[in-house]
Amino acid sequence: MNRWIKFGIASVLWVLIFVVWMRSGWMLLGLVVIFDIYITKFFERNVLPRHRELARKNRLYYSITDWAWAIVYSVVLATVIHTCVFQFYKIPSQSMEKSLMVGDYLYVSKISYGPRMIMTPLAVPLVHNVLPVFGGKSYCEGVQWKYKRLKGLKPIRRDDAVVFNWPADPAHTPVDKRDNYIKRCVGLPGDTLQIVGTQLYVNGVPQPRYEGMQQTYEISTSVPFSEQVVFDDLRIYPGDFEYDPASGKFIFPLTQEGLQRVERMGNVTDVELVEARRTFFPTVNGWTENDYGPIWVPARGATVELNLDNIELYGHIIEVYEHNSLEVRNGVIYINGQVADSYTFSMDYYWMMGDNRNSSSDSRYWGFVPEDHIVGKASFVWLSLDPTRGWFDGKVRWSKMFKKVR
Repeated sequence: MNRWIKFGIASVLWVLIFVVWMRSGWMLLGLVVIFDIYITKFFERNVLPRHRELARKNRLYYSITDWAWAIVYSVVLATVIHTCVFQFYKIPSQSMEKSLMVGDYLYVSKISYGPRMIMTPLAVPLVHNVLPVFGGKSYCEGVQWKYKRLKGLKPIRRDDAVVFNWPADPAHTPVDKRDNYIKRCVGLPGDTLQIVGTQLYVNGVPQPRYEGMQQTYEISTSVPFSEQVVFDDLRIYPGDFEYDPASGKFIFPLTQEGLQRVERMGNVTDVELVEARRTFFPTVNGWTENDYGPIWVPARGATVELNLDNIELYGHIIEVYEHNSLEVRNGVIYINGQVADSYTFSMDYYWMMGDNRNSSSDSRYWGFVPEDHIVGKASFVWLSLDPTRGWFDGKVRWSKMFKKVR
Protein backbone atom coordinates (compact mmCIF):
# COMPACT_ATOMS: atom_id res chain seq x y z
CA MET A 1 0.00 0.00 0.00
CA ASN A 2 1.27 3.47 -0.90
CA ARG A 3 2.81 5.23 2.13
CA TRP A 4 0.60 8.29 1.56
CA ILE A 5 -2.52 6.11 1.75
CA LYS A 6 -1.26 4.55 4.99
CA PHE A 7 -0.52 8.01 6.35
CA GLY A 8 -4.00 9.19 5.37
CA ILE A 9 -5.76 6.25 7.06
CA ALA A 10 -3.68 6.58 10.24
CA SER A 11 -4.27 10.35 10.34
CA VAL A 12 -8.05 10.04 9.94
CA LEU A 13 -8.24 7.44 12.72
CA TRP A 14 -6.04 9.58 14.98
CA VAL A 15 -8.16 12.69 14.42
CA LEU A 16 -11.47 10.85 14.96
CA ILE A 17 -10.35 9.16 18.17
CA PHE A 18 -8.02 11.66 19.83
CA VAL A 19 -9.17 15.02 18.46
CA VAL A 20 -12.90 14.61 17.82
CA TRP A 21 -13.88 12.01 20.47
CA MET A 22 -11.47 13.31 23.12
CA ARG A 23 -12.18 16.94 22.06
CA SER A 24 -8.54 17.93 22.38
CA GLY A 25 -6.91 20.21 19.82
CA TRP A 26 -3.50 19.48 21.36
CA MET A 27 -3.70 15.93 20.01
CA LEU A 28 -3.28 17.33 16.49
CA LEU A 29 0.45 17.42 17.34
CA GLY A 30 0.34 13.64 17.05
CA LEU A 31 0.03 14.07 13.28
CA VAL A 32 3.70 15.17 13.27
CA VAL A 33 4.71 11.79 14.68
CA ILE A 34 2.45 9.94 12.23
CA PHE A 35 3.92 11.95 9.34
CA ASP A 36 7.43 10.93 10.40
CA ILE A 37 6.46 7.27 10.80
CA TYR A 38 5.02 6.97 7.28
CA ILE A 39 6.65 9.76 5.22
CA THR A 40 9.90 11.35 6.44
CA LYS A 41 11.10 8.38 8.59
CA PHE A 42 13.63 10.62 10.41
CA PHE A 43 13.39 8.59 13.64
CA GLU A 44 13.71 5.31 11.79
CA ARG A 45 16.78 6.44 9.79
CA ASN A 46 18.67 8.41 12.46
CA VAL A 47 17.72 7.15 15.92
CA LEU A 48 16.81 3.48 15.63
CA PRO A 49 20.12 2.41 14.00
CA ARG A 50 22.12 3.95 16.87
CA HIS A 51 19.87 2.25 19.43
CA ARG A 52 20.26 -1.13 17.73
CA GLU A 53 24.02 -0.72 17.52
CA LEU A 54 24.30 0.14 21.22
CA ALA A 55 22.01 -2.75 22.14
CA ARG A 56 24.18 -5.15 20.09
CA LYS A 57 27.41 -3.98 21.74
CA ASN A 58 26.22 -3.37 25.32
CA ARG A 59 24.29 -6.15 27.03
CA LEU A 60 23.34 -3.95 30.01
CA TYR A 61 22.00 -1.21 27.75
CA TYR A 62 19.95 -3.81 25.86
CA SER A 63 18.47 -5.24 29.08
CA ILE A 64 17.61 -1.83 30.55
CA THR A 65 15.99 -0.44 27.40
CA ASP A 66 14.16 -3.70 26.72
CA TRP A 67 12.62 -3.74 30.20
CA ALA A 68 11.92 0.02 30.11
CA TRP A 69 9.98 -0.22 26.85
CA ALA A 70 8.02 -3.24 28.11
CA ILE A 71 7.09 -1.44 31.36
CA VAL A 72 6.16 1.83 29.63
CA TYR A 73 4.06 0.01 27.04
CA SER A 74 2.26 -2.05 29.68
CA VAL A 75 1.56 0.90 31.98
CA VAL A 76 0.31 3.12 29.15
CA LEU A 77 -1.95 0.39 27.75
CA ALA A 78 -3.32 -0.52 31.19
CA THR A 79 -3.91 3.16 32.03
CA VAL A 80 -5.83 3.73 28.79
CA ILE A 81 -7.99 0.66 29.47
CA HIS A 82 -8.56 1.66 33.11
CA THR A 83 -9.45 5.23 32.16
CA CYS A 84 -11.48 4.70 29.00
CA VAL A 85 -12.83 1.14 28.94
CA PHE A 86 -13.44 -0.50 32.33
CA GLN A 87 -12.24 -1.03 35.87
CA PHE A 88 -12.96 -3.62 38.55
CA TYR A 89 -14.75 -2.75 41.77
CA LYS A 90 -15.35 -4.75 44.93
CA ILE A 91 -18.53 -4.26 46.97
CA PRO A 92 -17.23 -3.11 50.40
CA SER A 93 -20.45 -2.77 52.42
CA GLN A 94 -23.99 -4.06 52.72
CA SER A 95 -25.73 -0.93 51.37
CA MET A 96 -26.82 -2.70 48.15
CA GLU A 97 -27.84 -6.04 49.69
CA LYS A 98 -29.45 -8.24 48.41
CA SER A 99 -29.04 -6.89 44.86
CA LEU A 100 -25.27 -6.69 45.22
CA MET A 101 -23.59 -8.41 48.16
CA VAL A 102 -20.44 -7.81 50.16
CA GLY A 103 -17.66 -9.64 48.33
CA ASP A 104 -19.10 -9.19 44.83
CA TYR A 105 -16.47 -8.15 42.29
CA LEU A 106 -17.91 -6.01 39.51
CA TYR A 107 -16.97 -5.09 35.97
CA VAL A 108 -17.58 -1.34 35.77
CA SER A 109 -18.00 0.00 32.24
CA LYS A 110 -16.48 3.41 31.54
CA ILE A 111 -17.70 3.44 27.93
CA SER A 112 -21.39 3.22 28.87
CA TYR A 113 -21.67 6.82 30.12
CA GLY A 114 -18.48 8.02 28.45
CA PRO A 115 -14.96 7.87 29.93
CA ARG A 116 -14.08 10.70 32.30
CA MET A 117 -10.64 12.03 31.49
CA ILE A 118 -7.95 12.10 34.18
CA MET A 119 -8.34 15.10 36.51
CA THR A 120 -5.34 14.44 38.79
CA PRO A 121 -2.44 13.66 36.41
CA LEU A 122 0.34 13.46 39.02
CA ALA A 123 -0.55 10.05 40.43
CA VAL A 124 0.78 6.52 40.63
CA PRO A 125 -0.68 4.63 37.64
CA LEU A 126 -3.44 2.07 38.25
CA VAL A 127 -3.73 3.01 41.95
CA HIS A 128 -6.81 4.84 43.18
CA ASN A 129 -6.00 6.99 46.21
CA VAL A 130 -3.86 4.96 48.64
CA LEU A 131 -0.47 3.41 47.96
CA PRO A 132 -0.48 -0.37 48.33
CA VAL A 133 1.74 -1.83 51.08
CA PHE A 134 3.21 1.54 52.15
CA GLY A 135 -0.04 3.48 52.62
CA GLY A 136 -0.29 7.23 52.14
CA LYS A 137 -1.63 9.23 49.22
CA SER A 138 -0.97 7.87 45.74
CA TYR A 139 -1.31 11.28 44.09
CA CYS A 140 -0.13 14.88 44.19
CA GLU A 141 -2.70 17.68 44.15
CA GLY A 142 -0.31 20.22 42.62
CA VAL A 143 -1.81 19.92 39.14
CA GLN A 144 -5.56 19.65 38.49
CA TRP A 145 -7.16 19.38 35.05
CA LYS A 146 -10.70 20.50 34.26
CA TYR A 147 -13.51 17.96 34.10
CA LYS A 148 -14.01 16.47 30.65
CA ARG A 149 -16.06 13.43 29.66
CA LEU A 150 -15.98 11.70 26.29
CA LYS A 151 -19.16 10.73 24.49
CA GLY A 152 -20.58 7.46 25.81
CA LEU A 153 -22.90 4.78 24.48
CA LYS A 154 -25.92 6.01 26.47
CA PRO A 155 -26.91 8.38 29.27
CA ILE A 156 -27.46 7.32 32.87
CA ARG A 157 -30.88 5.73 33.17
CA ARG A 158 -33.15 5.52 36.16
CA ASP A 159 -32.48 2.36 38.23
CA ASP A 160 -28.92 1.91 36.88
CA ALA A 161 -26.38 0.70 39.45
CA VAL A 162 -23.77 3.48 39.24
CA VAL A 163 -20.22 3.73 40.61
CA PHE A 164 -19.27 7.30 41.55
CA ASN A 165 -16.84 9.28 43.69
CA TRP A 166 -18.22 10.12 47.13
CA PRO A 167 -19.30 13.77 46.92
CA ALA A 168 -19.35 14.40 50.68
CA ASP A 169 -15.60 13.85 51.13
CA PRO A 170 -14.70 16.01 54.15
CA ALA A 171 -11.01 16.27 53.24
CA HIS A 172 -11.74 17.96 49.88
CA THR A 173 -9.79 15.27 48.04
CA PRO A 174 -9.56 15.78 44.24
CA VAL A 175 -12.79 14.57 42.65
CA ASP A 176 -11.35 11.59 40.76
CA LYS A 177 -9.40 10.43 43.84
CA ARG A 178 -12.33 10.34 46.25
CA ASP A 179 -13.54 6.97 47.51
CA ASN A 180 -15.72 5.04 45.10
CA TYR A 181 -19.31 4.33 46.08
CA ILE A 182 -21.99 2.29 44.36
CA LYS A 183 -25.73 3.01 44.62
CA ARG A 184 -28.79 2.85 42.44
CA CYS A 185 -29.67 5.98 40.49
CA VAL A 186 -33.32 6.62 41.38
CA GLY A 187 -33.46 10.28 40.34
CA LEU A 188 -32.33 11.87 37.08
CA PRO A 189 -31.72 15.58 36.37
CA GLY A 190 -35.05 17.41 36.53
CA ASP A 191 -36.86 14.67 38.50
CA THR A 192 -38.88 15.33 41.64
CA LEU A 193 -38.62 12.58 44.26
CA GLN A 194 -40.57 11.73 47.39
CA ILE A 195 -40.65 8.77 49.78
CA VAL A 196 -43.95 8.14 51.54
CA GLY A 197 -44.04 5.26 54.01
CA THR A 198 -41.03 3.55 52.29
CA GLN A 199 -42.68 3.88 48.84
CA LEU A 200 -40.54 5.88 46.40
CA TYR A 201 -42.32 8.24 44.00
CA VAL A 202 -40.60 9.88 41.02
CA ASN A 203 -42.52 12.69 39.36
CA GLY A 204 -45.61 11.46 41.21
CA VAL A 205 -45.33 7.89 39.88
CA PRO A 206 -44.78 5.04 42.40
CA GLN A 207 -41.62 3.12 41.55
CA PRO A 208 -41.45 -0.71 41.53
CA ARG A 209 -39.55 -2.40 44.33
CA TYR A 210 -36.44 -4.15 43.08
CA GLU A 211 -36.15 -7.88 43.66
CA GLY A 212 -33.19 -7.43 46.02
CA MET A 213 -34.43 -4.30 47.81
CA GLN A 214 -34.58 -4.55 51.60
CA GLN A 215 -36.21 -2.73 54.51
CA THR A 216 -35.21 -3.29 58.14
CA TYR A 217 -37.69 -4.88 60.57
CA GLU A 218 -38.03 -5.56 64.30
CA ILE A 219 -39.10 -9.16 64.77
CA SER A 220 -40.54 -10.58 67.99
CA THR A 221 -40.43 -14.33 68.54
CA SER A 222 -41.70 -16.86 71.07
CA VAL A 223 -38.54 -18.91 70.54
CA PRO A 224 -35.32 -17.16 69.40
CA PHE A 225 -34.04 -17.73 65.88
CA SER A 226 -31.11 -20.08 65.50
CA GLU A 227 -27.94 -18.95 63.73
CA GLN A 228 -28.74 -21.39 60.93
CA VAL A 229 -32.08 -19.67 60.24
CA VAL A 230 -30.60 -16.15 60.31
CA PHE A 231 -27.32 -16.63 58.49
CA ASP A 232 -27.88 -19.75 56.35
CA ASP A 233 -31.58 -19.77 55.47
CA LEU A 234 -32.31 -16.03 55.38
CA ARG A 235 -28.70 -15.16 54.39
CA ILE A 236 -28.55 -12.08 56.61
CA TYR A 237 -25.18 -10.35 56.46
CA PRO A 238 -23.64 -10.28 60.00
CA GLY A 239 -23.11 -6.53 59.86
CA ASP A 240 -26.87 -6.07 59.44
CA PHE A 241 -27.89 -8.33 62.34
CA GLU A 242 -28.89 -7.07 65.77
CA TYR A 243 -30.49 -8.73 68.79
CA ASP A 244 -31.89 -6.80 71.75
CA PRO A 245 -31.88 -9.19 74.74
CA ALA A 246 -33.95 -6.76 76.84
CA SER A 247 -36.91 -6.82 74.47
CA GLY A 248 -36.11 -10.15 72.86
CA LYS A 249 -36.39 -8.57 69.40
CA PHE A 250 -34.32 -9.38 66.36
CA ILE A 251 -33.50 -6.50 64.00
CA PHE A 252 -32.37 -7.16 60.43
CA PRO A 253 -33.28 -6.26 56.83
CA LEU A 254 -35.47 -8.40 54.59
CA THR A 255 -36.52 -8.45 50.97
CA GLN A 256 -40.24 -8.75 50.23
CA GLU A 257 -39.77 -12.50 49.71
CA GLY A 258 -37.78 -12.80 52.95
CA LEU A 259 -40.46 -10.87 54.86
CA GLN A 260 -43.15 -13.28 53.67
CA ARG A 261 -41.00 -16.24 54.77
CA VAL A 262 -40.46 -14.78 58.23
CA GLU A 263 -44.15 -13.98 58.71
CA ARG A 264 -45.00 -17.63 58.01
CA MET A 265 -42.58 -18.95 60.65
CA GLY A 266 -44.35 -20.48 63.67
CA ASN A 267 -42.17 -18.78 66.30
CA VAL A 268 -42.70 -15.25 64.92
CA THR A 269 -45.25 -13.25 66.93
CA ASP A 270 -44.83 -9.75 65.47
CA VAL A 271 -43.04 -7.99 62.62
CA GLU A 272 -42.73 -4.18 62.44
CA LEU A 273 -40.75 -1.75 60.34
CA VAL A 274 -37.84 -0.37 62.32
CA GLU A 275 -38.18 3.24 63.40
CA ALA A 276 -36.65 5.25 60.58
CA ARG A 277 -33.60 7.40 61.27
CA ARG A 278 -33.65 11.11 60.57
CA THR A 279 -31.65 12.09 57.52
CA PHE A 280 -28.96 14.77 57.40
CA PHE A 281 -29.74 16.36 54.03
CA PRO A 282 -31.21 18.82 54.43
CA THR A 283 -30.96 19.26 58.19
CA VAL A 284 -33.95 21.58 58.64
CA ASN A 285 -36.91 19.56 57.36
CA GLY A 286 -37.04 16.66 59.80
CA TRP A 287 -37.30 14.10 57.00
CA THR A 288 -36.56 10.41 57.65
CA GLU A 289 -35.32 7.46 55.59
CA ASN A 290 -38.87 6.23 55.04
CA ASP A 291 -40.63 9.60 54.64
CA TYR A 292 -38.59 12.05 52.63
CA GLY A 293 -39.13 14.98 50.29
CA PRO A 294 -40.39 16.10 47.91
CA ILE A 295 -37.06 17.21 46.48
CA TRP A 296 -36.13 18.39 42.98
CA VAL A 297 -32.92 17.18 41.29
CA PRO A 298 -31.05 20.00 39.48
CA ALA A 299 -30.40 19.78 35.74
CA ARG A 300 -27.83 21.56 33.56
CA GLY A 301 -29.29 24.81 32.23
CA ALA A 302 -32.26 24.80 34.64
CA THR A 303 -32.84 27.91 36.73
CA VAL A 304 -34.17 27.81 40.29
CA GLU A 305 -35.44 30.67 42.39
CA LEU A 306 -33.24 31.11 45.46
CA ASN A 307 -34.59 31.93 48.90
CA LEU A 308 -33.73 31.24 52.53
CA ASP A 309 -35.93 28.13 52.47
CA ASN A 310 -34.04 26.29 49.70
CA ILE A 311 -30.51 27.68 49.99
CA GLU A 312 -29.50 24.69 52.16
CA LEU A 313 -30.61 22.35 49.37
CA TYR A 314 -28.67 24.04 46.59
CA GLY A 315 -26.01 26.11 48.38
CA HIS A 316 -23.46 23.28 48.44
CA ILE A 317 -23.88 22.83 44.68
CA ILE A 318 -23.40 26.53 44.01
CA GLU A 319 -20.37 26.94 46.25
CA VAL A 320 -18.51 23.60 46.18
CA TYR A 321 -19.44 21.74 43.00
CA GLU A 322 -19.75 24.76 40.69
CA HIS A 323 -17.05 26.87 42.39
CA ASN A 324 -18.86 30.12 43.19
CA SER A 325 -18.60 32.24 46.32
CA LEU A 326 -21.84 32.19 48.31
CA GLU A 327 -22.87 34.36 51.24
CA VAL A 328 -26.06 35.10 53.12
CA ARG A 329 -25.98 38.52 54.79
CA ASN A 330 -28.96 40.05 56.56
CA GLY A 331 -31.31 37.65 54.83
CA VAL A 332 -29.92 38.46 51.36
CA ILE A 333 -28.16 35.86 49.16
CA TYR A 334 -24.94 36.90 47.38
CA ILE A 335 -23.24 34.85 44.65
CA ASN A 336 -19.78 36.04 43.61
CA GLY A 337 -20.47 39.31 45.43
CA GLN A 338 -23.71 40.03 43.58
CA VAL A 339 -27.24 39.88 44.99
CA ALA A 340 -28.89 36.72 43.64
CA ASP A 341 -32.54 35.68 43.65
CA SER A 342 -32.03 32.80 41.18
CA TYR A 343 -29.32 30.44 39.94
CA THR A 344 -28.75 28.50 36.70
CA PHE A 345 -26.99 25.15 37.12
CA SER A 346 -24.00 24.31 34.92
CA MET A 347 -23.97 20.53 35.56
CA ASP A 348 -26.44 17.66 35.76
CA TYR A 349 -27.06 16.02 39.13
CA TYR A 350 -28.32 12.61 40.22
CA TRP A 351 -30.04 11.10 43.25
CA MET A 352 -28.52 7.83 44.49
CA MET A 353 -29.95 5.38 47.01
CA GLY A 354 -28.88 1.97 48.28
CA ASP A 355 -31.19 -1.03 47.85
CA ASN A 356 -30.69 -1.82 51.56
CA ARG A 357 -32.86 1.19 52.33
CA ASN A 358 -32.38 1.40 56.11
CA SER A 359 -28.69 0.53 56.04
CA SER A 360 -27.29 2.83 53.37
CA SER A 361 -25.39 6.11 53.46
CA ASP A 362 -26.71 7.75 50.30
CA SER A 363 -28.21 10.94 48.87
CA ARG A 364 -30.67 11.14 51.77
CA TYR A 365 -27.64 11.87 53.97
CA TRP A 366 -25.26 13.86 51.75
CA GLY A 367 -27.30 15.11 48.81
CA PHE A 368 -26.87 15.23 45.06
CA VAL A 369 -24.17 13.52 42.98
CA PRO A 370 -22.68 15.85 40.31
CA GLU A 371 -22.04 14.52 36.82
CA ASP A 372 -18.27 15.03 37.19
CA HIS A 373 -18.28 12.45 40.05
CA ILE A 374 -19.70 9.65 37.88
CA VAL A 375 -17.20 6.81 37.30
CA GLY A 376 -19.16 4.20 35.34
CA LYS A 377 -21.95 1.66 35.12
CA ALA A 378 -21.86 -1.60 37.09
CA SER A 379 -22.31 -4.14 34.29
CA PHE A 380 -21.89 -7.63 35.71
CA VAL A 381 -20.50 -9.64 38.63
CA TRP A 382 -17.40 -11.55 37.51
CA LEU A 383 -16.57 -13.04 40.94
CA SER A 384 -18.54 -13.36 44.19
CA LEU A 385 -16.91 -14.41 47.49
CA ASP A 386 -18.79 -14.62 50.78
CA PRO A 387 -16.45 -13.06 53.42
CA THR A 388 -18.25 -14.92 56.23
CA ARG A 389 -17.53 -18.41 54.88
CA GLY A 390 -14.50 -20.62 54.28
CA TRP A 391 -13.28 -21.95 50.94
CA PHE A 392 -14.81 -25.36 51.65
CA ASP A 393 -18.01 -23.94 53.16
CA GLY A 394 -19.65 -22.14 50.26
CA LYS A 395 -17.32 -19.14 50.02
CA VAL A 396 -17.71 -18.91 46.24
CA ARG A 397 -21.25 -17.84 45.35
CA TRP A 398 -21.39 -19.64 42.02
CA SER A 399 -24.98 -18.56 41.32
CA LYS A 400 -23.87 -14.91 41.09
CA MET A 401 -20.90 -15.41 38.80
CA PHE A 402 -21.10 -13.53 35.48
CA LYS A 403 -24.61 -12.32 36.22
CA LYS A 404 -25.69 -8.99 34.79
CA VAL A 405 -26.28 -6.27 37.37
CA ARG A 406 -29.93 -5.29 37.37
